[in-house]
Amino acid sequence: MIGYVTVGTNDLEKAAKFYDALLAEFGAKRQMEAETFVAWGNGAAGFGVIKPYDGNAASVGNGTMVALACDKPDMVDRVYKKAMELGAKDEGAAGPRGDSFYAGYFRDPDGNKLNAFCMTSA
Repeated sequence: MIGYVTVGTNDLEKAAKFYDALLAEFGAKRQMEAETFVAWGNGAAGFGVIKPYDGNAASVGNGTMVALACDKPDMVDRVYKKAMELGAKDEGAAGPRGDSFYAGYFRDPDGNKLNAFCMTSA
């Protein structure tokens, strides 16, 4: 099981503002902060943004994606819409994908790819 995920950023203040608003949709709040990172949690999982430890610029991993679990399609819709309002880039509008998967895909202001998803009954 995944305990937490971090994504890189080159603008911690901008990333923190984006994720403060987006992760509030999951009931997550800031739990830890330092000069180089911010971490949120909701009791079930954690998410953080961090400036790379090696001092090099953060870059987006090709094929890397963080999936944010939602409990139902209307939450997927809300999270996807919130991401778009916050300046995310569309990577696939929220909607059904096959018989039992509902998701919306987007990139955060640093270009990290995320999705909001839920499983639905077939």
